[in-house]
Amino acid sequence: MTLAAAHADSGDTAWLLAATALVLLMTPGLALFYGGMVRAKSVLNMLMMSFVSIALVTVVWLVAGYSLAFTGDLGGGLIGGLEEAGLAGVGPASLHGTVPTLLFATFQLTFAVITAALISGAVADRTRFGAWLVLVPVWTLLVYVPVTHWVWGPGGWIGAKLGALDFAGGLPVEITSGASGLALCLVLGPRLGFKKDAMRPHSLPMVMLGAGLLWFGWFGFNAGSALGANGLAAAAFLNTMAAGCTGLLGWLLVEQKRDGHPTTLGAASGAVAGLVAITPSCGTVSLLGAPAVGLAAGVVCSYAVGWKFRLNYDDSLDVVGVHLVGGVIGTLLIGLFADKALTGGPEGLLYGGGLGLLGRQLVAVLAVAGYAFAVTYGLGKVLDRTIGLRASEEEERTGLDLTVHAETAYDHGVLGHGAPVRKAESPA
Repeated sequence: MTLAAAHADSGDTAWLLAATALVLLMTPGLALFYGGMVRAKSVLNMLMMSFVSIALVTVVWLVAGYSLAFTGDLGGGLIGGLEEAGLAGVGPASLHGTVPTLLFATFQLTFAVITAALISGAVADRTRFGAWLVLVPVWTLLVYVPVTHWVWGPGGWIGAKLGALDFAGGLPVEITSGASGLALCLVLGPRLGFKKDAMRPHSLPMVMLGAGLLWFGWFGFNAGSALGANGLAAAAFLNTMAAGCTGLLGWLLVEQKRDGHPTTLGAASGAVAGLVAITPSCGTVSLLGAPAVGLAAGVVCSYAVGWKFRLNYDDSLDVVGVHLVGGVIGTLLIGLFADKALTGGPEGLLYGGGLGLLGRQLVAVLAVAGYAFAVTYGLGKVLDRTIGLRASEEEERTGLDLTVHAETAYDHGVLGHGAPVRKAESPA
C-alpha cells in the first residue's frame, strides 16, 4: 500500500534499513537456537529448514504475498488484491508513509520468513524435507498472508474494523506459527521414543548463541515496526529489552523453585518467551506494563512447555508452549495495560478503559488461532496423504542429516581438510 507523502525521510529510511537487516538475522539465529536443541543426528536438517524458508518465502512474497497482504481489500477485510503482484508499479520513488515502499515490502518479508521458519521447531526430527519445501510456500499464502491482511492490511477486519491492537506481530507471527505448529504435531504424531527416550539438546552453547542473536534481531522486529526513527520506536525498543529480561528471570525462578536448578536452556527459553509476549504490545504498553508482560510469559510458558507430556502432542522444540502461549499472553495483556500515551486513544482495563479492548483482543486471538490451526491441519493432511509428510522410521532412527542431506554436523573421523583418520599400521 502506498501512502501519500511528499518525500522519504532519510532518518526513517535509514532506521528501517537497519531494522530489516536485524529481522533477517533472526532466522539464522533461530536456526542456531533450534539446531542446538535437537539431537546431533538432525542438527543440519534443522538448520536447513530455517535457511530454505528464507528462499521459499521470498519468492512467494515478491510474486503475490506482499500485494495480497498490504494492497487493496477484497471480501470485507479478508484478503488484499493483486494490483502490486510482482511489485508491479512499485519503483524507488514509491512511498509507504515516509519510507520507500520497496523497503517496507522487504521489512515485512523478513517477518513472513521467520514465521514460517518458527513452525519447524514443532515438527523437528521427523518431517520429510521435500514436504517442507512444498508446505512453506503454500502455508505462507494460505495462512500467513490472509492473517497479516486482517491485522495490518487496509480494511483488514481485525485491525481496521474490529479495532484489536497488535504492534509488531503477536497475531500473524507468534499465534499463527504456534497454532500451525500444534496442527502439524497432531498430523505427524510423536517422534519415536517420545516420553521414553532422553531427547536432550545436543549443544547448549549453540542454543545460547541463537537466543542472543534472536534477542538482538528482536529490536529491529519490534522497534522497526514504528516505521520511523521516533519516540514510539524508542519506547518499543526499551519495552522489548525489559520484557526479555523479566521473561528470563521469571522462567529461572520457576526452575529454581520446581527443580532446584536454574538452567541455561531455561534462561534462553525465558528470554524468548518474554520477547514473544512483548511483540504485540511493545508499542501499546508503558514501561510499567512491559516488565509485567515479560514476567507473565516467562512464568506461564515455563509450565506450558510441559503440557505436551500430559496431552500427548509432541511439540519437539516447544513452539506451542512458547510462541502460541506467549503470543496469547502478550496479545491479551494489551487489554489490561494499553496506555493511550502510546496507542493514541485505546486504553486497557487497568488504565480505566473498561473491558472493551480486552474483549476485542480475545476475539482476535480466537479467530487467528482457530483459522491457522484449521487450515494448517487440513494442509498437513493433504500433504501427508499425497507426497508424505513424515520421514520413514529408518530415516528418523538414523537421523535426517545423513539420510536426507548426506552430511553429518560432527564428523570425528576426519582431520584437517577432510583427510581420513588412519589406523596405525602394524609393523612389517
